[in-house]
Amino acid sequence: MVLRKLQHTQVPVWIKLRHLPVELWTDEGLSTVASGIGKPLYTDAITRACTRLDFARVCIMLDISSKLPKHLVIMVPHEDGSESACKVDVEYEWLPPKCTTCMSLGHSTTGCPTKKPRQPPVTVYVQKSVSRESVSEPAATPEEQSAPIDSATGLREREDKGKAIVLYNPFEVLMETENAISKGPTSSPIVQTDD
Repeated sequence: MVLRKLQHTQVPVWIKLRHLPVELWTDEGLSTVASGIGKPLYTDAITRACTRLDFARVCIMLDISSKLPKHLVIMVPHEDGSESACKVDVEYEWLPPKCTTCMSLGHSTTGCPTKKPRQPPVTVYVQKSVSRESVSEPAATPEEQSAPIDSATGLREREDKGKAIVLYNPFEVLMETENAISKGPTSSPIVQTDD
């Protein structure tokens, strides 16, 4: 079985259209403007209800391999038959990371897996500097001088070996609970009082 990575170039993206003329706040008008960027899918509820007029929010199917415009110039027709140019600003709410090397989505150009290093890494060895100065040992305390010397190692034995290591089995509680259940209750759960 051979696995291959699919190349995705289209993603749904929400865009904000700012400075949109009031004449274009219809489904047809928004679709016309959004088609200048990608394939319009739908508008959000606030845009449909025209309750927020500072920008229109439209979800479009965007082809990432194409150029992403920041502005659109639209010719708006007037009642007398003339037209005027209107600049609509486009704001992308989110864009996936895009690699310009392999033209795929999901990683940036710096993290591209197809990008090979130009030169193999060079290993540099640095020699450690060794000082020739003698190291003096600290003087032994009277307690250490009285400690017996181990004949095998020639070192003084210490009486204080350190803290004892306590081992604890966390599953021991389960065993105790299981044993208590198998034995049954040791006393009656009903308590009688003399009132």
